Amino acid sequence: MKRLFARLLIGTPETIAGTVYGTIVVMAALAAGGQTFEDEPWRLTVVVVVTALVFWLAHVYSHGLGESVALGHRLDLAELRAIAHRELSILLAVVLPTLALVLGGLEVIGGRAAVWLALGLATATLASQGVRYAHVEQLGRGATAATIAVNLALGLTLVALKAALSH
Repeated sequence: MKRLFARLLIGTPETIAGTVYGTIVVMAALAAGGQTFEDEPWRLTVVVVVTALVFWLAHVYSHGLGESVALGHRLDLAELRAIAHRELSILLAVVLPTLALVLGGLEVIGGRAAVWLALGLATATLASQGVRYAHVEQLGRGATAATIAVNLALGLTLVALKAALSH
């Protein structure tokens, strides 16, 4: 279970781009839908999951088009599956924030708390991706801090938007 949680939060070396992208998509959906559906965590869960699914499908489609043009032929099913698998981390980024929303839906925690927990988990994911990148690139402390700051700035801008819409 601990390994699964770490994989969802941190990802694998091949998934950093999809994890960051998917996390930002999730945070945007939470910021946009959080105010409207804060008292309806199940509806917000659907909004977040469907939004991520649509963006994942669009990502797979656009990469498929790009690779088809670059290769000069229509992709076969195996090639399209490889793209879908490679981009799966976009959908995996939904899992932890969705679990927070499910806790709200089950009334383990309140709806507002579920939304903020989901945003917190997403923010932690972005920070962990910054750390991962800095580690792989063997960056010094200053560059590591800058990398984490850039990732957090993306996410915290969405958190600020959510906070602004809540008041």
